[in-house]
Order: sequence, then C-alpha cells, then structure tokens
Amino acid sequence: MDESPVDPTVLGGPPPDGGRYGTDLFAPDQTGEGERIDYGALAYDTATRARLTALGVGPGWRCLDVGAGTGTISRWLADEAGADEVLALDRDPRFVHAPPVGRLRVMAADVTDPNLAPGRFDLVHCRFVLMHLREHADVLARLADWVAPGGWLVVGDAVDLTTADSPHDAYRRTMAAMWQVLRERIGTDITWVTRYPQCLHDLGLLEVGAEVLLPPLTVDAPITAFWKNTWHSLRDALETSTALERGELDNALDYLSSPTLADLSPGMITAWGRRPRP
Repeated sequence: MDESPVDPTVLGGPPPDGGRYGTDLFAPDQTGEGERIDYGALAYDTATRARLTALGVGPGWRCLDVGAGTGTISRWLADEAGADEVLALDRDPRFVHAPPVGRLRVMAADVTDPNLAPGRFDLVHCRFVLMHLREHADVLARLADWVAPGGWLVVGDAVDLTTADSPHDAYRRTMAAMWQVLRERIGTDITWVTRYPQCLHDLGLLEVGAEVLLPPLTVDAPITAFWKNTWHSLRDALETSTALERGELDNALDYLSSPTLADLSPGMITAWGRRPRP
C-alpha cells in the first residue's frame, strides 16, 4: 500500500449540508465531547492568551469570541483580562458554562448567517472555525467588518507542518486519513491557512502579523489527549476509510500512549491585524 500522506487538496466535492459542522462525527451530546474540546483548549490557550495580552486587551475593551467552544478564552477575557464586555458566540454554546450575569454574555448563532450583526468590537477572536467552512473567505471578511476602528481581528486555525515527516507509519497514515475524513464529511480544509497574513492585508487591516505553535506530543500532553479522543470519536469513519489498513488506527493510538512517543503535533497558526482608524 502507498504510504505517502493523503493530499487534502484533491479530495472530493462539498460535504452534505447536514454534515458541515461535524455533528454527525462529533455530536455535542456525545459523552466526552466537552472534554475533547477542553483538551484542545488546554493545548493552545496559553499561546492565545499571550497573543491577546500582547495586543493590549484589557479594561475598556468590547470583545467577541467566535466559536467559543467551552468558553475558556471568553471567561479569561472577562475574568482575568478585565474586558468590559465579552460576547461568546457559538452555534451550540452548551459547553461555554458562562455565569448568568456579568461582563460575559453568550449568543447561540451561526457565523455563516449573512444577517448576523452582533455589533462592533475592539477584539474579534475566532479560533478553529474558519477551517471548517467552505465560505471561509466571506466569513473572514464579515469578521473584519465587526472590528471597530482601531480594534484587532485575531484568527487561528490548524496547520499541519509535521505529520508527513513522522517516523511512525501508523500515526502518519491515521493523521492523514483523519484530514481526509474531515474534508469529505465536513468540508474541513487547512491547505489555505498559511495565507492568513495576505488575507488580512487584502481586507485592509494594518500591523498584520502571524505565528505558529507546534506543540510536542508527549504521553501526558493535552494535545495528545485531544488527538486520542478525536480519533476515538472518528473510529467508525476512520476504520471504513480506504486510506487505512486494518489495525492501523489501534497501532496509532498505541503510539500516542507509548513512552517512546516523540513527534510534533499538527499545530495552530494565529494571525492578527488592526482595523485602521478613520
């Protein structure tokens, strides 16, 4: 069997509308789904908080957190950064766990809705959302429109710069199969995310910057737990994938639990830009 990674740019057409948010793969009411999302947050929240702090977020700011997930960044903005107002927006915000009153509000909304107009904000933050949307360019432009003059747009998505060089065959092939399944079933596409700086520049934003975090895979790392939980959730889809042979998924899962684990995980690219003042 050919052991080269699957090229996600050549995979099939658009996914069925019902699968675009992955609810058939990652059902919100599935046991452990909140924990799975939390592991992803634990892997990247420190870097996200550091970037937002460097941009000056704090008292006096109005903030929008798009795709709030379990609300870790939304709560940090309200409780520790001290923003005056934080709106946590998610299509299904059941995991946000926001207090019923205070500076943090929660909105159940679809960011692809062209009629959505949550207001203007000093910070619009969106992480691990646009990569799953076929209309990511249109949504990115809409996010930029929600930034107040002088405010910041900060976007982040997955970037896989490491899998192809992994020495472990089953891990490499399972990760590639996962991207294939997500592309076919949801429409996930991470092939464009390294163009974020150019995208933000083209939208007229200033002071554009970007950074990439590639967390190491270790047995007890949150990112390792995230991939294990994700692959368990995708087991049926992965095991029926033509990209994997029988037993390869379990071999890859064993590798993630092995003391010999020594790889760099797929990471996160974060990009930012400032809306010019009049």
